[in-house]
Amino acid sequence: MMGQLPPDQNALFYDFCLETHVPADHLLRRIDAFLDLDNLRRHLADFYSLTGRRSFNPELMIRMLLVGYCYGIRSERRLCEEAHLNLAYRWFCRLGLEGSVPDHSTFSNNRHGRFRDSDAFRHLFEGVVERAIAIGLVRGEGFAVDSSLIRADANYERCIPGSEFKTLDRETVSEVVQDYLDTLAIDGQTKLPTKLSLTDPHSRWAANRQGAADFCYATNYLIDTDYGVIVDVEATPANRAEEVASTRVMIERVEARFDITPQRLIGDTAYGTAPMLGWLVEDKAIDPHVPVWDKSRRKDDTFSVSDFRWDAEADAYHCPGGKTLKRNRGKSRTPRNGVTKDDTIIYRASPTDCRACAFKARCCPNTSIRKIARSIYEDARDVARRITQTPEYRQSACERKKVEMLFAHLKRILKLDRLRLRGLSGARDEFLLAATAQNLRRMAKLMAQPPPNRRMPTPA
Repeated sequence: MMGQLPPDQNALFYDFCLETHVPADHLLRRIDAFLDLDNLRRHLADFYSLTGRRSFNPELMIRMLLVGYCYGIRSERRLCEEAHLNLAYRWFCRLGLEGSVPDHSTFSNNRHGRFRDSDAFRHLFEGVVERAIAIGLVRGEGFAVDSSLIRADANYERCIPGSEFKTLDRETVSEVVQDYLDTLAIDGQTKLPTKLSLTDPHSRWAANRQGAADFCYATNYLIDTDYGVIVDVEATPANRAEEVASTRVMIERVEARFDITPQRLIGDTAYGTAPMLGWLVEDKAIDPHVPVWDKSRRKDDTFSVSDFRWDAEADAYHCPGGKTLKRNRGKSRTPRNGVTKDDTIIYRASPTDCRACAFKARCCPNTSIRKIARSIYEDARDVARRITQTPEYRQSACERKKVEMLFAHLKRILKLDRLRLRGLSGARDEFLLAATAQNLRRMAKLMAQPPPNRRMPTPA
């Protein structure tokens, strides 16, 4: 007999339990085991008025935002619709069957208001990292750092030369542009980028590895290499110098917040600059598993710096011809330390030695003497060079791929290949929420399928 649909209503009352309709292995159920928002209300208490209409629970909005970032729901309007219809989302957000969902405009008001003022997303992110540390997912032995470009919500057609930016009329530009002008006034910045967006001036014009250029921000990840947990994240404009500088900020913040300093730091050549290596080795006692940024090797078959022998005791170089290159040759009436504005010390050979040297054509054919600029951080650079020859460095090169995998997951699975919020503060909010979602997903996956030969702790 052919079946047919039942009438619109078979019973007057229904016995329905939302708890039983969310599978035990559902992603949100596993994530909920690691999410503790009990202290969120205390953190936000000072940002709510004691009078007036009762607002939506901030925990509800945080949980809804996490649902959106975990499942790549980029639109807040669509997120509200999904939370209204999806039973698992209702269970995770503690809405039950009859709870009302906030309007999408409520998210905007709270994101740009009390959530940003209270740094609630940073508080949420660090709470998840603290939980990962408590259950043994962060050992602090090795950290890896890298950055990835994320397109800003900016249109190329609405950009002007940087030289014209300060002449803009404040009354005719958007709030984001006014904020950027205020930043310039505070920092006293005079040199501006070649192009600046009128939509989002904090972003920078940059090209990715495929060669496509756009206005972008950079998300910088610092991860623990053991389980790939993100221990810190920092938003910067798409500028290599600022991306590298953010490494110091993240390492010091992790040390201050969690009392963890890694034994080794893994990064690519961009992080192998002399000041960065000097800071890692001399200030932090961290082994730099980083290729040295070195452009001293010559390509014209003449002697490179590596062909000269360094004598630390004599504070001098010895050339292949057996002569000595010294610093501060000649007499000076005023004492000087010999350090240039590029943080280097110049070692020079004697003109007499160079004129009579048989290797002059292979050493300095176009100058009268040979000079070597030695970085004041050269000892730290030598430490990094020695590390690159060890088996541990080859292992670190493999572990660095964990950061790249997180960026691929961020863009392909979480759909964060373009920002929705504008300004550096908007980029910071989005990157913190995305990193929090990635950590929660990673912890949920490890709880469900622990790696071989490793037993995962059971969450309390």
